[in-house]
Amino acid sequence: MERTLIIIKPDAVEKGAVGKILDRFIEEGFEIKALKMFRFTEDQAKRFYIVHKERPFYRELVDFMTSGPVVAAVLEGEDAIRRVREIIGPTDSEEARRTAPSSIRALFGTDKGRNAIHASDSKESADYEIPFIFSELEIL
Repeated sequence: MERTLIIIKPDAVEKGAVGKILDRFIEEGFEIKALKMFRFTEDQAKRFYIVHKERPFYRELVDFMTSGPVVAAVLEGEDAIRRVREIIGPTDSEEARRTAPSSIRALFGTDKGRNAIHASDSKESADYEIPFIFSELEIL
């Protein structure tokens, strides 16, 4: 069994899509091992997305992720990181609607920046991101 992190972004929270998104992962056989709603501070968002610091979209990403509440979850399942990435679809929601129409980003995202959901993209990312968001005491 493998664990990964998802963060339902402010746009999807605002649209009321949290339940539908979590249901999708449950239907796909994942167990939710931790779940919480919170709002990133600017400092937290900068540290969480530090890997993108040199990218031109970094400031916009930090601003977006601090614009409203998010919902984070630790999901557990067989080959979780790869499968979750497949379920969420391409980063650009417009591309997702063309190539993966049943993906979460196709259904709930708007564009490349407001794409409804974040998910760890590797074991290394999950190992950094899960404890960043959740303490050991919060995870089953």
